Amino acid sequence: MTVSSPRRVIFSADDFGMSVEVNEAIEEAHRNGLLSTASLMVAAPAFEDALRRAKRLPNLRLGLHLVVIEGDSLLHLPIITDQKGWFGSNQLQLGLQYFFSPTTRAALKKEIHAQFEQFARTGLQLDHANAHKHMHLHPTIGQMMIQTGRTYGLRAIRTPMEPAGPLRETPSLGDQALEQWTRVLRHQIRRAGMKTNDSCFGLRWSGHMTPERIHRLIPQLPSGISEIYFHPAKGQNSQMASLMPGYQPEQELATLTSPATRELLAAHNIQTTTWGAL
Repeated sequence: MTVSSPRRVIFSADDFGMSVEVNEAIEEAHRNGLLSTASLMVAAPAFEDALRRAKRLPNLRLGLHLVVIEGDSLLHLPIITDQKGWFGSNQLQLGLQYFFSPTTRAALKKEIHAQFEQFARTGLQLDHANAHKHMHLHPTIGQMMIQTGRTYGLRAIRTPMEPAGPLRETPSLGDQALEQWTRVLRHQIRRAGMKTNDSCFGLRWSGHMTPERIHRLIPQLPSGISEIYFHPAKGQNSQMASLMPGYQPEQELATLTSPATRELLAAHNIQTTTWGAL
């Protein structure tokens, strides 16, 4: 008889440092809700504000949210960013450059190292790493993240594998392609002796992780370790509204602070956890 493993879940937030609105929501979701983990953008406009908050939240586990697309860089290397040091938004074009161009890969390696080094300078413990827009699914970026991260004590990386069944969705061709890419990443992570999750939720409903949806999802969570990641914020500034039109960040914050969310977890015997506890 096959015995399924217990269900455990990591509640996390991305984009810590993107804006004060995001930082405020992450602090509130940790103090008054279920948020245990956040991923820090070390070159983002509100990084210093995020760092001040992090240092007064000793139980908030922090990782690196590596940015190599649609965001600010640290080094402003012209071969991979524009004149303002901003990474482009064309995922296909960037992916091809990162794979085929040796000079681009060399610049990318320097930027990834710089972002890990910037995180290390904060004095915070590196809990995990992932990449903005899940660019670490790209084999080159995934490998660079693992190789560089290892020198900074990296032990856990998100695998963005979102099964359709618990969402009551019909698997698509895109799901099948994602599964293949995540197999490559999972192999890289395990070969490096690092930890990862079994399932991840937040891709289909990105920006729309509302209480109704998450309360419907919780009873359906699969066995093993699930990560549910959010983009909470107390409103959107102009840049956020441009990059993430239609997002519902206040609703995502409400999900994380809702007593009903915690009650559902207890009712279904689902434990919350962190990367460090895996």
